[in-house]
Amino acid sequence: MTAITHRLGSETLTAGRLPKATIPVAIAASAVLGYALAVLASGTANIGLAILFAFLVFLVTVEITTRVVEGARQAADRRAGNLIAGAFLLALVPLGSVTFEAVSNGLARFDLAFFTQSMRNVVGEGGGAVHAIYGTVYVTGMATVISVPIGLLTAIYLAEYGVRNRLSKAITFFVDVMTGVPSIVAGLFAYALMGLLLGPGARSGFEGSIALSVLMIPVVVRSCEELLRLVPNELREAAYALGVPKWLTIVRVVIPTAISGIISGVILAIARVIGETAPLLIAAGFTASLNNNLFANPMMTLPVFVYDSYAHPGTDVQVYWDRAWAGALTLILIVMILNLVGRLIARRFAPKTGR
Repeated sequence: MTAITHRLGSETLTAGRLPKATIPVAIAASAVLGYALAVLASGTANIGLAILFAFLVFLVTVEITTRVVEGARQAADRRAGNLIAGAFLLALVPLGSVTFEAVSNGLARFDLAFFTQSMRNVVGEGGGAVHAIYGTVYVTGMATVISVPIGLLTAIYLAEYGVRNRLSKAITFFVDVMTGVPSIVAGLFAYALMGLLLGPGARSGFEGSIALSVLMIPVVVRSCEELLRLVPNELREAAYALGVPKWLTIVRVVIPTAISGIISGVILAIARVIGETAPLLIAAGFTASLNNNLFANPMMTLPVFVYDSYAHPGTDVQVYWDRAWAGALTLILIVMILNLVGRLIARRFAPKTGR
C-alpha cells in the first residue's frame, strides 16, 4: 500500500510538466524558423530580423505548448519569465556592441607610447594621450573633492535634520531640477563664474572641475539621502537611549551603517561625469601638452581628446581615429577600475553582521 501511494504521489508530482528538453529544442527550432522567415521577408540573411522572428516564434511555441500541457497559470509564468529574459538580452546588445567596437578599434593604438607621450608637436602618426589621462584624473578628482562633502552633508541634513520643513522641501526641489540640467549649461555656468572672477576667456582644469561638480552634487545628494533613510531607526534610538548626541550618532552609527551604499553612490556620480564632453569643451578647453597645474591654462581631458581626434582629424584620418578609439577604451577601463575599487572599499568598510 505504501509503495502504491508513493507511486501515485510521484506521478501526481510529475504529471502535467514539460520535459526538460522542451526549452532547448524550442530555442533551436525557433532559431531555424526565424532565420528562414527573415530570409523570406528581406531576401537577405538579416541577423537582427532573424533574432526578432525567432524570439516571437519561441514565445508563441512555448505559450501554446505550456498552456496545453501545464495549464494557464504555468503558461503565464513562463510567458513573463521569457519576456524578462528577452528584455535582459536586449539590454545587453548595445552594451556588448559598444564594448566590442571599443576593444576591436582601440587595440590598434593601445601601446606604451599612447600612455607615455602627449600630442605636443605631433601632426601625424605617433603621439599619445598622457596629457588627457592626467587631465581627466585631475579634473574628476577635484570635482569629487568638491562634490562629495557638499552632497553628503546636504543628504545628512535632508535625512536627519530637515524632515518635513520648508527648507528641506526647497532643497529637494532644486536638487531634482539640477539633476535634469543639461551638461552644457554646467559648463557655461563655470565659464561665466570664472570669467567674473578672473576675467573673460579664462580656462583651467579647476573650471572644468566646477562644471563637473554641478552635475555630480545632485547625484550624490539623492543617492546618499536614500541610503541614509534606509538605516533602521532602531539603531538611532538605541544610541539615543545610551545618551549619545545626535551628531555623534550620525557619525558613528548612521554613516558607518550606510557607508557601503554611499561609496557606491559616489562611484556612480563619478562615472556619470567622467565621460562628459560638452562642459569640458567650454570650461577646460584644449591643449596638446601636459598641464599639471589645475588652476592655470587649458587642460585636456579624455572625452575632449576623443572628440577632437575624431571630429578634427588631420590628413591621415585613420591615425587620428585610432587614437580616438584608444582614448575611448581607456575611458571605459578607468570607469571599470573605479567600480572595482569602489566595490572593494565598500566590502571592506561594510558593517559586519555576523558574530
